[in-house]
Amino acid sequence: MENTHMNSNPHQRFAHSLARAALCAGALCLSVANAQARPHDQEDLRSYMHGIEAVKGADGRFLIFISSSGIPPKGEDENGNWPHDIYLSKWGINDTRISPPTLFIKRPEAQEPVSVAQTTDGNVMLSFEDGWNTTNEVNQRYGVYDAKLRPIAPYPRDVATGGHSGHVAAAGKHFVVLYSEDWVNGGGVDDLGTGNGVYAKVFDSHGHLLSTSDVAPQRREWWPMIAGSSNRALLVWQQFVPDQTSANLKITVLDPETGKLSAHKILRSGLNYYTYKAKYIPLIDRFLVTGTTVNGKGFAYLINNDGKVSATLECMPATVRGADVVASENIAYTPSQDNRLLHLELTPSSIKLKAVQRSPLIWSYIGSLGLMRNPSSIHWISLTKNGVEETDFDLRNAVQPDRSDLCR
Repeated sequence: MENTHMNSNPHQRFAHSLARAALCAGALCLSVANAQARPHDQEDLRSYMHGIEAVKGADGRFLIFISSSGIPPKGEDENGNWPHDIYLSKWGINDTRISPPTLFIKRPEAQEPVSVAQTTDGNVMLSFEDGWNTTNEVNQRYGVYDAKLRPIAPYPRDVATGGHSGHVAAAGKHFVVLYSEDWVNGGGVDDLGTGNGVYAKVFDSHGHLLSTSDVAPQRREWWPMIAGSSNRALLVWQQFVPDQTSANLKITVLDPETGKLSAHKILRSGLNYYTYKAKYIPLIDRFLVTGTTVNGKGFAYLINNDGKVSATLECMPATVRGADVVASENIAYTPSQDNRLLHLELTPSSIKLKAVQRSPLIWSYIGSLGLMRNPSSIHWISLTKNGVEETDFDLRNAVQPDRSDLCR
């Protein structure tokens, strides 16, 4: 859950001032040109669509999973509830657009935001917060399918009763789901409260539970993100800081074979709540973490499989909450809040803002996904209240960053 009260109506969210809280942290309300958080927006756009991720299908095309309140999205229902279901689209490198979304999972209440991962044998796990048929406010649930989406351990299966805000990654032949539990009122964004702990569960590629790790149990730490390498998972989450309008960004590395965690590390203080992302970069065998401070400055770190920082970019343009990071060889691409695409050049021991380019899409906080068409082109899909918007970025059109981009 992001900035919500745990109440008897788990997907009725952000009445009155709550919408603003989803978009603003402390004194910072993002009002940049891309309207990631336009001041005149008084509704929570996540009530339309929230969450988009993809894996490779058996035929080589991408399987794209989207949480949406219908096609086209309808927003909250007459009772103020979110009615999101899981939709499936496909896309290949020769396709102009994604295929029309079709229902993959449909239940009452909301199933969102969808998170997807794929193990080395091709099996696929979906995991998401689910308000349907639970004695708690919500459960974190999952389902496992093969690369043709034939059921192996199909939804609905519980990661955790009362779990929420979960994301899944694959680490070799293992799935790792990182999630939160419980809610503590007060503090956080606009005094709406915080989650109360971070936990991880490791599953084999057929969906059998192997182990559980109490990452940060019964603490005001929540909204976990995750990325997987061939044999490790990087766990990333935010920590409540009393009397502050910002959070600490924390990390640890999990060995899914043993369940062992590296020492917790505060990667960055002064974090703008919820504005961070993790991605594994295979060519350099590093995890990339991007995010934005409460002062509107972006940052990036490279983390090795032992949980040690190997490179830091202290300042760059602010990143977009809910946006993808796409890796091609040693370059990572991610949206920025000033309506551009950032090009980050990576080595095992360095990060450089190499180039930037304008985006024809208006980035939003409800989710976007980038898919490499070829080495010089990315197809990008962005969620909006009216449905998906798509474009191709010709990466050859990028320009060098200016002094302000480099924080000089």
